[in-house]
Amino acid sequence: LASLCCIPIMFQIMNKFLLATAVTLAVLPMCLTAEDVKLIPIWPGLAPGETTKNKGEKLPRRENENPPATRIKDITQPMLEVHEPAKKNGTAVIILPGGGFNYVVQDKEGSEAAVWLNRHGVTAFVLRYRTKDGSGKPLWTRPLQDAQRGLGVIRARSAEWGIDAKTIGVVGFSAGGGLAAMLATGFEQRAYEPVDGTDKTSCRPDFAILAYPGGMLEADSVKLISQIRVTKNTPPMFLAHAGDDRRVSSPLNSAILYMELLRNKVSAELHIFQNGGHGYGMRAVEGSLIDTWPSRAEDWLRARELIE
Repeated sequence: LASLCCIPIMFQIMNKFLLATAVTLAVLPMCLTAEDVKLIPIWPGLAPGETTKNKGEKLPRRENENPPATRIKDITQPMLEVHEPAKKNGTAVIILPGGGFNYVVQDKEGSEAAVWLNRHGVTAFVLRYRTKDGSGKPLWTRPLQDAQRGLGVIRARSAEWGIDAKTIGVVGFSAGGGLAAMLATGFEQRAYEPVDGTDKTSCRPDFAILAYPGGMLEADSVKLISQIRVTKNTPPMFLAHAGDDRRVSSPLNSAILYMELLRNKVSAELHIFQNGGHGYGMRAVEGSLIDTWPSRAEDWLRARELIE
């Protein structure tokens, strides 16, 4: 009888073990892909203002974070991770991970999105942009230089990668989402002095996907910062946010940007989910439907004939 009483407990333990194993196996291929991926530098020498070429240091994994996430700090040599699908459709994206510009969340907000897009034939490039350096300049300054240069490199070498130069977009998460908004609205003027012929290539993204973007509003305001200047030439955007996101990246960031896009007659789509918090990337959040945002983004991309 005592043994029979233990059976339900044993089933509970087995179920938890199987669930944990399934989650780990689901993420593992993404992690392995990120480790084996090709890396290319985006600057011919030192990046603007730099004296070193540091690819960055990985921070220790956070306790109780399952699956874990990879965070890279102290980057002074920005690189592009090249993720090519088995069957290309000509569309490409540059992915800008989050991390508050203190570090780059390379997998949860980078390579995992690349794997998702690869499944739809999209060639993806994860940008490991430069991180906080203590110079006192706005934290987005160096990442914006890298984002502009990175997209220019992709477009200049589009034929090499089998990419249509007219269908290159940007995907950004968190601080990288705010950076993507700057890239999508500030492409007419480079944030650095041109260094070679690549900088003659347009760095305008042809479309933008922003997931829980932050840092786009002036302090204690509902006004976009001056670096985000929406015009009629701004590319189409898809925005996704959770309604319970924290203050610096509250859903007002997406809502106000969406209003500006509408005001300038720029095609846009906005999804604000009831809950989900922040920093989920492509992953599920218990008690939330926030992990369905990629499906909505797929619908949007499909409607624009960027994927099948």
